[in-house]
Amino acid sequence: MRAGTKTVKIGDRVIGGGNPVLIQSMCNTKTEDVKATVDQILALEREGCDIIRVAVPTAEAAEAIREIKGQISIPLVADIHFDYRLALAAIEAGADKIRINPGNIGGEDNVRAVAAAAKAAGIPIRVGVNSGSLEKELVAKYGGVTPEGLVESALDKVRMLEEADFSDIVISIKSSDVMLSVKAHEMIADRTDYPLHVGITEAGTVMKGSIKSSVGVGILLHEGIGDTIRVSLTGDPLEEVRAAKTILRSLGLRNNGIEMVSCPTCGRTQIDLIGLAQKVENMISRYDDLNIKVAVMGCVVNGPGEAREADLGIAGGGGEGLVFRKGEILRKLPENELLAALEEELKSFRREK
Repeated sequence: MRAGTKTVKIGDRVIGGGNPVLIQSMCNTKTEDVKATVDQILALEREGCDIIRVAVPTAEAAEAIREIKGQISIPLVADIHFDYRLALAAIEAGADKIRINPGNIGGEDNVRAVAAAAKAAGIPIRVGVNSGSLEKELVAKYGGVTPEGLVESALDKVRMLEEADFSDIVISIKSSDVMLSVKAHEMIADRTDYPLHVGITEAGTVMKGSIKSSVGVGILLHEGIGDTIRVSLTGDPLEEVRAAKTILRSLGLRNNGIEMVSCPTCGRTQIDLIGLAQKVENMISRYDDLNIKVAVMGCVVNGPGEAREADLGIAGGGGEGLVFRKGEILRKLPENELLAALEEELKSFRREK
């Protein structure tokens, strides 16, 4: 992490100042639909989401925050565009953080009103810019959407808040262009000590978006840049959290939860490895309290060896399979019983904690 970054408290979580990188996602429910929104947030909590954001396009959505907050355990961020009064209503309803673009809520008087309300409530404001919303003047100044333009825009918004005597700030600058986003974050990290929320915006579908996010966010986190992350995907928000967790684990920034390894298929594969691996991946999400390595192998060449190196593993071929634990073969059983046997061992690990 960047040395000397300011700390910002969001609900009961703290970012910046060397604290762990936190995972964010955003609900795709209508915030006014309290039950649907709460159900989705609770599912995201179970998956490992640390902070959740909801859209607040109406007064009804702002008021719904009050009821939603009482039914969830993670901090809630209200996402506001255009109408500063919605930000004030969301703050009054108990939002833990406000996300605004100070440039589109009606001028500096409105910015000061939101800043004063947030300061009185003791909550932070996230400001920033996406490449798609960069001001026309800056696009013209720099000859297009550039890292320099994104940084200048973001810092101008920070200035507006600072001039309103507000400094409890998180900055976000995002682009769908991976390397442009990386460069912009590198530049702003050298020019401010506010914590940064990083991600590749509009990254795409689950597969392509996860890859783009892994590259961009991975580079930045490896450089020590980033205090919260969101993997923005066109898909189920649960996939965003799963991808974010994988990025953090791959970089050694998060060690809780099960690491799963599985071999690629080839002509030697004699079991439904693809289906089995997917089922295991879904199953282990319920055991995020375990910090172990699970192997799912379908190759008679490398499978048993790889499975033995994991805390827990299964390897199969020809309709049969083996269950391993700490390098020892526990039993041999039919392929269709492997998944249940693996879950039995996961429960055993949990009991032994």
